[in-house]
Amino acid sequence: MDLPWGAALAGIVAGLAVAVPLGAIGVLILQQGVAHGWRGAAPAAAGVALVDFGYAGLATAAGTGVTRALAGATRPVQLLGAVVLAGVAGRGLLALRSARSPTEPAAPATDPATDPATDPDGSRDGVRGSRVLARFVALTAINPMTAVYFVILAAGLGTTVTGWAAGCAFVAGVFAASLAWQLALAAIGSFAGARMPAWARTATGAAGYLLVAGYAVRLVSG
Repeated sequence: MDLPWGAALAGIVAGLAVAVPLGAIGVLILQQGVAHGWRGAAPAAAGVALVDFGYAGLATAAGTGVTRALAGATRPVQLLGAVVLAGVAGRGLLALRSARSPTEPAAPATDPATDPATDPDGSRDGVRGSRVLARFVALTAINPMTAVYFVILAAGLGTTVTGWAAGCAFVAGVFAASLAWQLALAAIGSFAGARMPAWARTATGAAGYLLVAGYAVRLVSG
């Protein structure tokens, strides 16, 4: 049986199209790598790719039905995403401020109590991958740019991807491309973080959270 290479290639292109633009989720994956290394960032990358996989599967299975079902829901999704991103940015900035408090001992770039890459006791060696993965699945699932992209994609799939074999190949291509890109971001963050002094990691974290806050403002104004 001939493999549907065309559908797989289309999936790879679609996966890269949604993954490569560096949005708020990409910034957060980079921060995970800087603050917690590969072990803390790889589950985050996997969580993002899993959501892309799920959205691609839904778009392929439902086709234009997804577009009809979500017609008019773009603005509420944008506002929800803005609220969540603003909360993530606010908590992150407050954690950085607490870490630099003169009454506290020197602290890592992020607060272990609020950062998804550490255990509740703050152990950097006790990273719980499942918790990180779940956090990033939730963040990506409500990311409006991801949702809107796949809704638009669904409108055109009826004529480009037909049959179960082509649909599976398309979804597999999306997942492979997204996972590869997110893992690349995790690796870049891990590589950079391992070579940064503590003050640079703190500064990078602050800049990243401010950028996430900027994305939230953009969603509200858009």
